[in-house]
Amino acid sequence: MKNLIILLITISLVSCKKNLTIIKEDFNHTSVPPRPDYSREENWASLPSKVDPADSIPVNSNLKNEQATALADVFFVHPTIFTGEPKDQYIWNADVNNAEMNQNVDYSTILNQASVFNGSCKIYAPRYRQAHYFAFFTKNHQDRDNALNLAYEDVKSAFEYYLRNYNHGRPVIIASHSQGTVHATRLIKEFFDEKPLQTQLVAAYLIGISTSYNSFTNIKPCKSAKEVGCFVSWNTFTRDYYPSWYENGLRSSVSTNPLTWSLDENYAPKELNKGGVGLRFRMIPELTDAQNHQGMLWISQPYIKGRFLLKTKVWHKADINFFYMSIRENAALRIDNFLKEAH
Repeated sequence: MKNLIILLITISLVSCKKNLTIIKEDFNHTSVPPRPDYSREENWASLPSKVDPADSIPVNSNLKNEQATALADVFFVHPTIFTGEPKDQYIWNADVNNAEMNQNVDYSTILNQASVFNGSCKIYAPRYRQAHYFAFFTKNHQDRDNALNLAYEDVKSAFEYYLRNYNHGRPVIIASHSQGTVHATRLIKEFFDEKPLQTQLVAAYLIGISTSYNSFTNIKPCKSAKEVGCFVSWNTFTRDYYPSWYENGLRSSVSTNPLTWSLDENYAPKELNKGGVGLRFRMIPELTDAQNHQGMLWISQPYIKGRFLLKTKVWHKADINFFYMSIRENAALRIDNFLKEAH
């Protein structure tokens, strides 16, 4: 339990903008990392054909990695891990050949987030030239757009490779967190919304970035746990907290309660939470409650020993961790319903 408290305090610290690394060089005056070749396994953080952290099962659980027999796929776009002072000539976008960066990606987001789908999906998670965290804070919108566009080029290229070589007409979930959701939203607009591929979309889990109700023309927010061809989204905060960007899009964004899978503001007690994961990837039942409130997902402080020592207000990094079992079971439910409707 002590380890979980340390994790949650760490989340609080890294969520603070005051520790932000500042990039002073213009994008156009810096080097760009080489483009990934997605025919090479090493340019995927997760593939069904290789052993990787997405195959992992939380400690203290009876779960199994079911990818070998899964009837659907998930294409997972990971969040920003490129946050600190750049250590090479690549400043605005990370190099997929950077072993330290890849290790950080694999044993953070791939382990704690992508693995949630290994009970019902084959997992495909590309490495990509992710934009530096500063791209979301710079006042130079051209630098921001250049960095994010470069990152999206890779996500798109990886998805096209996936379609040509792995999908074979199978149902697919699009899942993402934070920066990954920026790219996944764009991917859905380009490949699914009012396109033939929409018939293969089980659902999209677009988590950790404000996502509006009208993000897509023909793909709407899910209204229930079983609905397919729709999307879910949420951003997690401590109850009664309003972030500084609340009026800048968050208030009107979609918020799905991951304990009830509804859009209403009814309270979901912690007893509905079958388990979240903390440090050391350990399953913890009834970790937190959840309630939608005006575009936000509000929670009480996690139900652990020492919870009142926690000062965290923004639970961005735990958007998926807190609701691990609920997401895992929901993905399986939507896939089952998709397959039934297909027949």
